[in-house]
Amino acid sequence: MRRHLIHFLLVAILTVCSATTAFAQVTVKGQVVDAESGEPLIGAAVTVVGTTQGSVTDLDGNFTQKVAPNSTILIKYLGYKDFRKKIVQKSGTENLGEIKLELDAVALNDVTITSSVAVARKTPVAVSTIDPVFIEERLGTQEFPEILKSTPGVYATKQGGGYGDSKINMRGFKTENIAVMVNGVPMNDMEWGGVYWSNWAGLSDVTRSMQTQRGLGAAKVSAPSVGGSINIITNTIDSKKGGFVSYGLGDSGYNKLLFKVSTGLTKSGWALTLLGGKTWGDGYIQGTEFEGYNWFVNITKRFNDSHQLSLTAFGAPQWHNQRNNNDGLTIEGWQTLAKNYMNGDSPYKYNPTYGFGKNGERKTSSHNYYNKPQISLNHLWQINDKSSLSTALYVSIGRGAGYAGQGLTSADRNNWYGSNSGSLNMTFRNTDGTFAYDKIYDLNEASEVGSVMAMSESKNSHNWYGLLSTYTTKFGDNFDFYGGIDLRYYKGMHTNELIDLYGGKYYVDSSSRSSVFAANNSAAAAGDAYVNQKLQVGDIVYRDYDGFVMSEGAFSQLEYNQDKLSVFVAGSLSNTSYWRYDRFYYDKEHAKSKTVSFLGGTVKGGVNYNLTENHNVFANVGYISRAPFFSQGAFLQSTTSNLTNPNAVNEKVFSAEIGYGFRSSFFTANLNIYHTRWMDKTMSRGIDVKNAEGVFVDRLSLNMSGVDALHQGIELDFVAKPFTWLDVTGMFSYGNWEWDSNSKGYFYTSTSQPVKSYDSKTGEVAIASGIQAPDHASMEVGLKGVKVGGSAQTTAALGTNFKIAKGLRAGVDWTLYARNYADWKLNNNDLVLNGNKQYESPWRIPSASTFDLNASYRFQIGKVGALLSGTVNNVFDQKYITDAMDGSNHDWQTAYGVFYGFGRTFNVRLKLDF
Repeated sequence: MRRHLIHFLLVAILTVCSATTAFAQVTVKGQVVDAESGEPLIGAAVTVVGTTQGSVTDLDGNFTQKVAPNSTILIKYLGYKDFRKKIVQKSGTENLGEIKLELDAVALNDVTITSSVAVARKTPVAVSTIDPVFIEERLGTQEFPEILKSTPGVYATKQGGGYGDSKINMRGFKTENIAVMVNGVPMNDMEWGGVYWSNWAGLSDVTRSMQTQRGLGAAKVSAPSVGGSINIITNTIDSKKGGFVSYGLGDSGYNKLLFKVSTGLTKSGWALTLLGGKTWGDGYIQGTEFEGYNWFVNITKRFNDSHQLSLTAFGAPQWHNQRNNNDGLTIEGWQTLAKNYMNGDSPYKYNPTYGFGKNGERKTSSHNYYNKPQISLNHLWQINDKSSLSTALYVSIGRGAGYAGQGLTSADRNNWYGSNSGSLNMTFRNTDGTFAYDKIYDLNEASEVGSVMAMSESKNSHNWYGLLSTYTTKFGDNFDFYGGIDLRYYKGMHTNELIDLYGGKYYVDSSSRSSVFAANNSAAAAGDAYVNQKLQVGDIVYRDYDGFVMSEGAFSQLEYNQDKLSVFVAGSLSNTSYWRYDRFYYDKEHAKSKTVSFLGGTVKGGVNYNLTENHNVFANVGYISRAPFFSQGAFLQSTTSNLTNPNAVNEKVFSAEIGYGFRSSFFTANLNIYHTRWMDKTMSRGIDVKNAEGVFVDRLSLNMSGVDALHQGIELDFVAKPFTWLDVTGMFSYGNWEWDSNSKGYFYTSTSQPVKSYDSKTGEVAIASGIQAPDHASMEVGLKGVKVGGSAQTTAALGTNFKIAKGLRAGVDWTLYARNYADWKLNNNDLVLNGNKQYESPWRIPSASTFDLNASYRFQIGKVGALLSGTVNNVFDQKYITDAMDGSNHDWQTAYGVFYGFGRTFNVRLKLDF
């Protein structure tokens, strides 16, 4: 780490020394006010076009900004028309005086989509905002969440490394507990809360700003998150006529083609913006080829100063081959087997499921395709100068699937994986390390009982409809009120459909059908004729059900703003209902489960006080009661059973935070301390069961309830502008995240049957008489004081931006990951049926740091503006571990599921504006 810090300082010094041209500077001053009332606009963004230079107006609307001659000042404030001014003065001071911003009915469209955006020095939450220039210069070939890696409390990794397979944690909370919104509309899966970033691979191309709010946040929805929120705001309307085309390429065959056109706002009040693109490549990881498209359209009609209607639709259809997130090896496995198989290339690119069929055709057991377009209709009614009503109707229609290997036995199904608990699966392995799909054909062709192993598509589609409406008004001069409704209806369709028999004549799904009981499905009364039915391609195996979620909520917030003080109190109430309709394990008479409902709500408040024009302090506190998830929460085994969880209760969250901020034209800093207690969480952990010979038998699960956790820490971020040609950014985050309870759980088989006993010699699992019956095996897991795994608890970053010459910029970014504990699941030796298991803190992954470079050059080709940009990530090709599962001895020798970060990658892009 010390060696890399020295490298960083040397690069920074050399880059500074290369700036040989001195620039004359002009000091621009002014006061930004409302054109009608004359009131100062606090926090208006003052930027220098084409640079990262900028500041915000103070409590009196005043600003001071140094610029180069012939630069253009741009002033933006939510709901107002932009102000531009070219500075022709060569030196000294230019006072623009009183700058009156006019309300813009078009810009007021932002009230709808940014109602959950925090305002600096006003909203009392921990917040970080990223603008499109930063994304354009630094994202390159990285996954979209990785642009947030320099944000306090955020940890983003690529996991298996496939296109769009990245994950993001915030303050130690996983993606399913982070609210992701696009234009204020929630994106998290309604059944389990997750977000697949491959579904939104094109968002980076239409993002106007990306804001993270850690902790309680300012999101005005009825069911908030636990760890924080990410609000992505797209270019829903572009008042500038024109567009661009761009082409980018990078390592591993990466290609990206993109175009955008906009009519601007016409005299008749119409505006149209279109964007389209294609991304394709071989993938950095072996055998992770991908192809993705992204499209975006916005049509806006401004009827008059009171009404505006905007239709926005976007999507990113894609397919990509994967390295399964369960296919991480042990450290020894990477250094020996993987190294031997990669012929001199990085062993960490090795993909255990990369292989070919009998005729040399490309085959894989890890493949995903999906298309999740979203369409929203936004209406803004400016009722009067004090009140407005914004309403968004939206629909999301998701269609797609991922491969799911099937087998006659649990061991046969397990053979589809490239590894098992970190050990490379050698049953179907060629001498060159590739997966021997041809041998599966041989096995099935020789079989007298049909395909021993077959491939299915695990289809997960959905129809999602929602209404989000917010009424805003003012009471007197100091009180602002927000109130609204948040309604959602979701239907998720889940089937597994046979797509390839791999040389067999048929497939028998006996392992699943033997778990279908005649009491629930009359077809099972046929006995062996039902269990051993010969299935063909297109037939359904394992599961076939719909999951339904209905949510009705209301929220309100009252704000008080006067002079230096801002105070808010907010509350929400929501009712969440779940039910299933199962066509596999139940007949029509029993297909629909009972409906379970959970009433939840939030209470939160905060205060911000601007001590001076430079200093502010804030505090917030809140309590959240939210419904457990549909999956492994409301239902015991949501994929295979209508039985509800008798122990399911609302999760509770208490959060408190204090913070301090400093603002000046040269230096900005934020410091905050947070404390979050998470109570009554439901959680499931898998256990790979083997017999005495080490042969895989089944993957059991331990469903626990009443799990508590404590997340607390301190965060610092800053921006310094010591010179007009240099910006320095940095952050430091130290978390202390621990489990805070000892929790009881019940054991289930992979087909959702309750476990009675397990024979460690034969591997035989006996079935209990019923779920949570007296003979249903349970175990208490001692977690209190155990570190939460899966996310670096200490992170730091330092970045520089250099303006070397006109149009030429370069940057260096350093990021540190430390105190990263392995995630955990119980293993074969942890099984203590009807007993206690005291767990220990997982293995602490070694600290690591990486350096990234970026550069851009803006120039003219005739009358066409051009931008040439590029990034080099992990410049020094650092070898480091990003993810791991904890082993039996909590050390590196027994850790498994290990994934390493990407090595050095690069990307260059040419963009032409017209």
